[in-house]
Amino acid sequence: MSRALRALAAVGLAGLALGAGSACGLGDNELGGSVSELFPLDVSRVEVLRNTEALQVSYFRNNELDVDLVVRLTVATEGLDLRPGAKVDLAGTTPSGLARTTVVHLNAGEPARVFAPVEKGDLQLDEGGNAGEPTRGDFSMSFQKGEGFGAGRNLEGTFNATAEDASFGPEPGEMLDAGVP
Repeated sequence: MSRALRALAAVGLAGLALGAGSACGLGDNELGGSVSELFPLDVSRVEVLRNTEALQVSYFRNNELDVDLVVRLTVATEGLDLRPGAKVDLAGTTPSGLARTTVVHLNAGEPARVFAPVEKGDLQLDEGGNAGEPTRGDFSMSFQKGEGFGAGRNLEGTFNATAEDASFGPEPGEMLDAGVP
């Protein structure tokens, strides 16, 4: 896993530890689809993270004293032109062989559940997409049949939040080159 993807994962998990125009008739920051048969799709807040290698959208639900990660959608952006108006294919792999899209569900106190691979689907930004920008968009996908969490089901969602920077900053070698000890 690349350093930038690890950064997204670390930032997202740290957020959990701290308590931490729309598709298919959904309003802003909503989820729908047949995965609702596996767990509730209620959302309290949405977080968008962005770095040079991925866009990550996380849907959280307040659950009494806990915060559940309802769905975390991570799209590896290698080889993509991620800009408003462009549809991004969520299925398949990146040019380097990583899954283009991963989806995770995590209720507080339970193990993380990684969804089956995406069989087909797309994501479209209506605005933003870069760190610091208001970012709004939607996605729709179905998961491969067979084995795996969510297999054969579908998921759709909308999101509207300011994208936060999920990068580590300069590489250690870059800091030395810049004269920083």
